[in-house]
Amino acid sequence: MTKTEAGNAPFSYDGLDRVIHEKARLGLLTSLMAHPKGLAFADLKQLCGLTDGNLSRHLQVLQEAGLVEVTKGYEGNRPHTTCRLTKNGRRRFLDYLAVLERLVRDAAKAAGRQDTAPTRLGILPA
Repeated sequence: MTKTEAGNAPFSYDGLDRVIHEKARLGLLTSLMAHPKGLAFADLKQLCGLTDGNLSRHLQVLQEAGLVEVTKGYEGNRPHTTCRLTKNGRRRFLDYLAVLERLVRDAAKAAGRQDTAPTRLGILPA
């Protein structure tokens, strides 16, 4: 979409990245954002409430998009998989949050709310 077209469609929110926007992947990225050194597969699975298969598939999508790095190895004799955000993943996630902040402000404004000034991370007071 060109800038002219975007000006005519102010609520198109082109920055809502479909790879990130999916509920499970949004949860995964949020969890990994809070743990910059990464998380073990089992911990990520528990935090996000996913099955082994679902987590593996979502991590594959995020890895193919260059957002997540998955490292497989061993701790003792047991397999150990660690997942963490890449630099690009961290940047794209922060860009995505900025679009969400704009969406929240626009929705509040469209609903006639006067308190559209964002607070920390753009969350509006109730």
